[in-house]
Amino acid sequence: MTGIILSGGRNRRMGTNKAFLEIDGERLIDRTVRIFREIFDEIILVTNSPLEYLDQDVDIVTDIYKGKGALGGIFTGIFYASGSRSFVAACDMPYLNRSFIEHMIRLADAYDVVVPRTAEGYQPLHAIYSKNCLAPIKKLLLEDRLKVSGFFKGRKLLMIGEEILRGFDPEGMMFFNVNTKEDLGKLSAESKIR
Repeated sequence: MTGIILSGGRNRRMGTNKAFLEIDGERLIDRTVRIFREIFDEIILVTNSPLEYLDQDVDIVTDIYKGKGALGGIFTGIFYASGSRSFVAACDMPYLNRSFIEHMIRLADAYDVVVPRTAEGYQPLHAIYSKNCLAPIKKLLLEDRLKVSGFFKGRKLLMIGEEILRGFDPEGMMFFNVNTKEDLGKLSAESKIR
């Protein structure tokens, strides 16, 4: 299985590249790559600013379809992945949980999509996708319909519900991502507790 890191966001709310924010003295991108390195033989970073990431020992690719948001990034990562399935995560998720990712991988063989679902809905930027998703994603991209879960219908989908998620993440922080300066403040306070 391939690990795909999405780092192509415009960072409008934060005003700076979130991948390079430091938490406990470690940049988010370094933390994510470190965790991925423990799990995946192949790591692909999808970004539209590849020169910023040349210090990372990963495969760096840029969007095939430009300006298509996270869905375009997912398509690009899956397209370039050598494996039939890929785990996709955003670069701004500081509480990635290796045990839970490995749990998802163990379940993935029979499915096109393995995705957690919380009270807030699907977590598609922390999910596993098969190559079978390429055609339906491409159709959405060409129609400029960019909701990530828009291609789930008709796929072999495994949804992981909150009762299982709580076993891996009792504090409910696994899918927390840093979008604003307020999020960063919350993260800094949280990391002092952990």
